[in-house]
Amino acid sequence: MMYSGYIMNALYLVDFSEALSFVIGPAFYFLVVSLIRGTVPRNYYWHLAFPALYLLMHIPFLILPDDFKYNAYVDSYRPDLPFRDVDYPYNPDRFMLSGNHSLMTLISLSIYATLGTIEVVKAFRKKKESFWNPKHPVLRTLRLGSIQIISAFFIILLVKLFNEHDYGDHLLATYIAITIYFTSFSVIKNSGFFKQSSLNDQPKYRTSSVTNDQQQALLAKLQQCMTTEKPFLKPDFSLPDLADQLKTTVHTLSQVINDGLNKTFFEMTAQYRVEEAKRLLKEKPNIKVEEIAEEVGYNSKSSFNTTFKKLTGQTPSEWRSTL
Repeated sequence: MMYSGYIMNALYLVDFSEALSFVIGPAFYFLVVSLIRGTVPRNYYWHLAFPALYLLMHIPFLILPDDFKYNAYVDSYRPDLPFRDVDYPYNPDRFMLSGNHSLMTLISLSIYATLGTIEVVKAFRKKKESFWNPKHPVLRTLRLGSIQIISAFFIILLVKLFNEHDYGDHLLATYIAITIYFTSFSVIKNSGFFKQSSLNDQPKYRTSSVTNDQQQALLAKLQQCMTTEKPFLKPDFSLPDLADQLKTTVHTLSQVINDGLNKTFFEMTAQYRVEEAKRLLKEKPNIKVEEIAEEVGYNSKSSFNTTFKKLTGQTPSEWRSTL
């Protein structure tokens, strides 16, 4: 709207989104943390304090009449147009925000790109996988996110080095558009909607080379592992991790769970976690439900309550009260 001039029909939108640029870094960091840990801890939301503070300090400009917004637009985008004659009741940039906005954006991106990348590196080391050739789909997503945020930072940095008055809007917009297109193509490519089976397709697992005896042996091994070692207590418990632990493939293990237990991996995990939670609720009556949820692998109390009620018909608190 700024470059096309359509902003003249909505001058109240001039510079309204400046504070949002400081949400990009924390949002990337939250994405990384949620993919690694399963959820974003509540105490992490303080990272949004600066965008909120910036918005508050930007209010003196945002509440000015349209004539002032017009002058701000002309000053930055249309120096060929005349300014409107207005008297400023106060300095709208008293805190010198707009003049240093791009620099502060760079600092914010660099901080959160660093924090996020550190978390990503730790995740790769924990899984002992190569950064350039990860096998786990979550690690591939984390790698892509790190590359994107670091690339955006360097695009802005290079533009500012060669032209301090240019934000590199065109380059950044082009980069974001390309990123969106490739992400969309990836989602479409991997979408089950485009992999519909036909009448001529064989039933699931028909071509599997795993014999019935092998399935039964792996099923017994699976149940023993889940009962004695309890890997499901880890918040990041996943099908690939379980397959590695049982020395089998993800496809074979998925087949055994679906055919042998008539459940999905997530349904099986939920059942084991709820059974473990019932044991802890009974044996540890003084421990809070939130702590029980964490002990059985849930980072979110609401998710734990929803799953528990779905399987038992009662919330954890209700179930405990009947003991």
